[in-house]
Amino acid sequence: MRLPITLCIYALISFAPLTSVSAADTLPGTKPLTMQGDIAAQLVAGVDKFLLQELDKSVDRRAKHWKRDFSSTEAYSKSIEPNRKRLAHILGLRDPRVPFDAPELIATTTQSALVGKGKGYNIFAVRWPAFRNVYGEGLLLVPTGKTVANVIAVADADQTPEQIVGLVEGIAPESQFARRLAENGCRVLVPMLVSRTQGQFTWGGGRRHGMTNREFLYRTAFELGRHLVGYEVQKILAGVDWMAKENGANAKIGVIGYGEGGMLALYAGALDTRIDAVCVSGHFEARRSIWQQPLDRNVFGLLSQFGDAELAAMVAPRKLIVEAARGPEKTIRGGGGGPAVLASPKLDAVKAEITRADKLTGGFAKPTKVSLHVSGDGNGPFGADPTLRSFLSAISSGAKLADAGKPPTHLRKTFDPNVRLERQMRQIDRHTQWVLRESPWVRKQFMSKLDHSSPAAYEKSAEQYRDIFYDEVIGRFDNKILPPDARTRKSYDGGTWVGYEVVLDVYPGVIAYGILCLPKDLKKGEKRPVVVCQHGLEGRPQSVIGKKDYHYYKAFAAKLASRGFITFAPQNLYIGQDKFRTLQRKANPLGKTLFSIIVPQHQQIVDWLKTQPNVDPKRIAFYGLSYGGKTAMRVPPLVTDYCLSICSADFNEWVDKNASTRNPRSYVWSGEYEIFEWDLGSTFNYAEMAALIAPRPFMVERGHFDGVGDDWTVGWEFAKVRNLYAAKLKLPERCEIEWFYGPHTINEKGTYDFLHKHLNWPKR
Repeated sequence: MRLPITLCIYALISFAPLTSVSAADTLPGTKPLTMQGDIAAQLVAGVDKFLLQELDKSVDRRAKHWKRDFSSTEAYSKSIEPNRKRLAHILGLRDPRVPFDAPELIATTTQSALVGKGKGYNIFAVRWPAFRNVYGEGLLLVPTGKTVANVIAVADADQTPEQIVGLVEGIAPESQFARRLAENGCRVLVPMLVSRTQGQFTWGGGRRHGMTNREFLYRTAFELGRHLVGYEVQKILAGVDWMAKENGANAKIGVIGYGEGGMLALYAGALDTRIDAVCVSGHFEARRSIWQQPLDRNVFGLLSQFGDAELAAMVAPRKLIVEAARGPEKTIRGGGGGPAVLASPKLDAVKAEITRADKLTGGFAKPTKVSLHVSGDGNGPFGADPTLRSFLSAISSGAKLADAGKPPTHLRKTFDPNVRLERQMRQIDRHTQWVLRESPWVRKQFMSKLDHSSPAAYEKSAEQYRDIFYDEVIGRFDNKILPPDARTRKSYDGGTWVGYEVVLDVYPGVIAYGILCLPKDLKKGEKRPVVVCQHGLEGRPQSVIGKKDYHYYKAFAAKLASRGFITFAPQNLYIGQDKFRTLQRKANPLGKTLFSIIVPQHQQIVDWLKTQPNVDPKRIAFYGLSYGGKTAMRVPPLVTDYCLSICSADFNEWVDKNASTRNPRSYVWSGEYEIFEWDLGSTFNYAEMAALIAPRPFMVERGHFDGVGDDWTVGWEFAKVRNLYAAKLKLPERCEIEWFYGPHTINEKGTYDFLHKHLNWPKR
């Protein structure tokens, strides 16, 4: 939810701030708060710095995940098998590949499958099964004489198979590495990749997105535990399946790629030991800046175990050739997607990562080092002769690279690569949408270990899921939470209550900030309930203490304070547009999210509130609107000190909301590119998140005209929660939903009654 700037300003002036700070203006036991300026912006900046430091530290921390055994090739492969499985998991290789005998020739009554001829080889249009109903598609170059090796050659995403084969213009002849290898006796399979073109096709309901083709497919897949990168790796490995099956143990298989193709070649080689040699051009380097690159490269948790050096070490002791060449360069702006910069790897960075890779494999009796070839000064053309010569010798003993021949003859009468691209994209989309429709059954099976025999048994059985939710979905930092070192200042007077700004330390450089509203009629020694009131997107704590007609929030923190509740309004991270959205991009490669910071912030807030003299530590509730409603679904499952949770203007069939390309309300169409969370489809939709709040009281506040979703999708998901509380746990009074005639706003009725009831506080 975006709040108009005028409303945010209005909230800031709703109550006159108290400017002078004296001992009387601070809470007992706290230091004076002297921070000036925009504290919310400072909070976001502190988290940004913290995450960049964590990215730097990730390199040294990877060692704990590896138990390499160098005693033999077989022992080494076995010792890193857990790492291969982890890599396959985070790349989304979940769908079994389809066995097949050979690629299919693509022909029509007007066009033969033979689409080109070169000196000593023919070129065919082919496709091959990869997984379920998704095919790889591209070209197959078949030598007319003896085949010396099998190669899968992968171009960059913004290149076509025809270009690296030389059938059409676009790539200099010296860089047409697919045809060069075919000229030297290799059978070469050339798969196409999804391009980075923006806003190219029309989708469900006649909608057209403005983001890149790759990001569009990435978004839906990511939510469901799949990945566009994984889909394309599967297509390459399906080609390896065919080559290995047809040629048996004597088959020599190499994978070579440039740019995005180089990335895929490296992943494929790390995963599959049947690949004898890998060549990566225009891609190899340290990955700590992956958050700046196209969003479709975002792999959740990648850098916790894997950089390019670790992937290279997984190829060892097989041959890995790295070509330092000018890589793809592109700046992506606008279009509703994540901004990104694709830059050519710097030669020093390439060399440094290769040095790291060689150190990781130094335990072999005969270490196989990464072979580096520098094209020009590291910024020259890709597919240079020395690189191809080294690659060819690795897959065909004694073979020598011949001089380049003439480009092949193109036999097609007409050809539009976009027709093939759209066909491939729609196959992937149909598969992802099928996974989406199957996902409720996957989650039901996943949650089947919950024990409903009693509330106590249920809570005990839920602990394992709480850990999975924290470790695998939210992301848990190992860092110890600091002492709070609370700083406060009296800043607002609301008539019946007084408001203190509060700042608490969480991690080094990371703070929690909010406004504590204390009713003026508090008596010494009296213990009262607390309601933590969370704002929405681009909001501030001041937003929830504004005037009573304040459009979205209705000043609910101030009104609850007037009813006698103590309230606390925290500042959440989701403010500053790209400044906070890039936090998610920095966190994801570490296996972390925005909520990896928000959860410990709330834990610190709750722990500090429990020390306050008028707070009842057993009656601290959570109530959030919009993005605050998202927080209501993610924080109370993990901060179990919250005795209840209210989700307002957000509860939904959340997985569909993020992964559907048919739902017009889907985030697939929005500019909120940080919203997608890894693998919720297989684990925790909102019903499953609510199951981690149970048996504590839980409520949903839903306006019929709230555009975040439709009543029927909200009702569908809530019915599962209601069934859990009422039918399984036999606690129907603890679970409610209020439907009201209104939009995206606090309604101030059923939720207030819910708070009075479950916090045992009389109405005034």
